[in-house]
Amino acid sequence: MTVTKDESGREDADDNGDMAEGAEGGTGDGYVPSQRRLDRERYRRTRARRATAIAALSTLVTAAVLYLVVVNAPGWPRTEETFFNGQYAREAFPKVAEGLWLNVRLLLVCGAAVLVLGMLIAVARTLRGPVFVPLRVLAAAYTDFFRGLPLIINLMIVVLGVPALRLQGVTVDPVLLGGTALTLTYSAYVAEVFRAGIESVHPSQRAAARSLGLTNRQALRHVVLPQAVRRQVPPLLNDLVSLQKDTGLVSIGGAIDAVRAADIIVGRSLNYTPYIVAGLVFVALTIPMTRFTDWVTARMDRQRAQGGSI
Repeated sequence: MTVTKDESGREDADDNGDMAEGAEGGTGDGYVPSQRRLDRERYRRTRARRATAIAALSTLVTAAVLYLVVVNAPGWPRTEETFFNGQYAREAFPKVAEGLWLNVRLLLVCGAAVLVLGMLIAVARTLRGPVFVPLRVLAAAYTDFFRGLPLIINLMIVVLGVPALRLQGVTVDPVLLGGTALTLTYSAYVAEVFRAGIESVHPSQRAAARSLGLTNRQALRHVVLPQAVRRQVPPLLNDLVSLQKDTGLVSIGGAIDAVRAADIIVGRSLNYTPYIVAGLVFVALTIPMTRFTDWVTARMDRQRAQGGSI
């Protein structure tokens, strides 16, 4: 059999020859790959191992170069003592981990509130008919305002401004106020994600639902929204990852979360290692969620490529 290679060095297999050789070598009980196919698979495995070895070597070389550049810098001894002190890291970790529980609770509560409020705003923006014009205008103004307002300013206004009003029956708890500010900001972003999903559903879906006797509300609930939510799962998860990190900003109001716990130790010791500990804890908490988001995105891309339901 003749083996040909293209310009990139890849072997071009002759499918008919493979099938013929497989038939000659088979016993009739099952498929027996030809020697040509075995050689090709062996070549692919060798090339994959070589690529993995080259990637690992280049990564190690890059890491070694960066390490040498950092540790040989003139100010590295002072930086190491200030930011990477093992004694302060051991002291800070239990308190930072205890404060992290507040961040996790904020993520769970605010995440649920953001999804509900964002969905309501998105539905309000997609309502049809002139009678809903005021509702659509209010929903658009809400999303435009809170998407444009920096989160840190929103937190300062809510956490510091609401207690200054001295309203009866209104909480002054910085945790609740910080969670409210996070919900207000992120619901605006999530509302746009939901709205994009709703508008991506073809109008024929709603028309088909109406032709079956469903009302507009039933068509939206049972036909449009399920498709819209499934399509927007990856961006929704990305917003939740961002929310998880931004829960640390509630510390500006005095709430003892992971960031505030690190800040207290830094203020007492004048050593910034607790900030590094808090940052690593957030990274460790965020990476699994990020990888899950990537997995969901890849799975949905495969389903779309295969023509499956999404």
